[in-house]
Amino acid sequence: MADTLLLIDDDEGHADALKTYLARLQYDVTTAATADKVTDCLSNSCFDIILGNLMLNRTIVSHIKTVIKKNPASGIIAFAPTGKLDEFMDCFAMSATHYLEKPLNSKMLDFALNKARQSRQQLKKLNHYSERLADLHNAQSLFNQLFDVVPCYISVQDKNLRITATNRRFKEHFGNAIGGHCYKTYKHRDLQCELCPVVQTFNDGRIHSTEEIVTSKSGKQYNVLTHTAPIKNEGGKITQVMEMSTNITQIRQLQDHLTSLGLMIGSMSHGVKGMLTALDGGIYQLETGLDKKDEKRIVKAFGQVKNMTDKIKKMVLQILYYAKSRELQYITMDVKELAGHLISNIKPMAKKNNIQFNVSIPKSPGQIDIDPSWMEAALVNILENAIDACTFDRHKSDHQVSFKIWTNEKNSINFEIKDNGIGMDQETREKMFTLFFTSKGSQGTGLGMFIAHRVIKQHGGSVDVKSRPDRGSCFKISLPVRKPENLRSNGFPEE
Repeated sequence: MADTLLLIDDDEGHADALKTYLARLQYDVTTAATADKVTDCLSNSCFDIILGNLMLNRTIVSHIKTVIKKNPASGIIAFAPTGKLDEFMDCFAMSATHYLEKPLNSKMLDFALNKARQSRQQLKKLNHYSERLADLHNAQSLFNQLFDVVPCYISVQDKNLRITATNRRFKEHFGNAIGGHCYKTYKHRDLQCELCPVVQTFNDGRIHSTEEIVTSKSGKQYNVLTHTAPIKNEGGKITQVMEMSTNITQIRQLQDHLTSLGLMIGSMSHGVKGMLTALDGGIYQLETGLDKKDEKRIVKAFGQVKNMTDKIKKMVLQILYYAKSRELQYITMDVKELAGHLISNIKPMAKKNNIQFNVSIPKSPGQIDIDPSWMEAALVNILENAIDACTFDRHKSDHQVSFKIWTNEKNSINFEIKDNGIGMDQETREKMFTLFFTSKGSQGTGLGMFIAHRVIKQHGGSVDVKSRPDRGSCFKISLPVRKPENLRSNGFPEE
């Protein structure tokens, strides 16, 4: 079947000659010399090629542009008198397949017609392929939709542990981290995790599982159960690994409280046993000192007994606090009195460890509504943590801890505890208030900072921590002057 061609030309003699030439090339030619005729032809028929003077008037231009939009397979060849070609090109730009100058060169016309025909044939093939690929496209769309709406965090990683794809929930909580390392995105680490399930899957091609604590872009932490699966190419080689992490934070929060308490006591039993042994030793030294009336031995033994008694008392109080959700017993207390108790607790400890303890307190800091027992314990925990940070630091000869109090116009009391000790990396900062997390090895229970943070939050306060490895740490605690009125059933202020 011959290709249909609409010839638009207001020069009837030129049009007749051109029609004869085109008929010889076996085109089915329809001519239109007026705007009305062009409009009628374009309205009632669909042509394979439109050739001619396409700018007889604005109506024709509009009609032809509509044809191009509705049927992009139509080849558009425009010819214009010398000097008018630029105007045609400005009007149709890339929509036309070719531009010719009048009078027409037969070789150029043949070339343009062949190009238009080839373009049309290619478009027909593409349309055919598009139809055949429709089902595949729908399947791909369904896969993408499922990938995006799955209620877990999904990422795809290459052998360098760089993220190559993520789903919607991952982006919402961790950002669009394409090209970033998974350990940096999930945990804000500078080095990969020691037991990385993705690396294990790359090594053996098997599915691996692990439970982790990850930190979102907003700083919120989640417990996640992670599974990895290999992605292979046609040759069976593992090119990427998919990591799927399910948020199980609520499950962990709803775990039986007594089970957690039993785990805590079990993990602390060795420390308690050591304290009791040291207490027995102190009592024995005290008894022998009394028998021999050895004053030096008595003083030394009494110090050991008092030290161990304080440690046991502190540990028991921590267990009691965690074991029972106790409502705070508020009283109105002078801030200066609270500060005095804290200083009397920390100053001897700092002196013993050769750490300079600097204090800055205003003359009249006012009063505050607090539970003094628990707030003192919370602030002492943070101060002791600062002392320990300096004690564990072997890179500096001079260490200092500063304790500062000030008030502001927002009806709050602010405490700053700053040290120049070992400092913390980002992962430690983010996990330091997590239950059972400790950076002190066997010397820590993982309770002190958890409870300190919990007590401050229960008072309606906040803790801001800034720290860098080897640069020390700075804790800023802000507490409302008055007891929060909007307390929930668990004793915490409503947010």
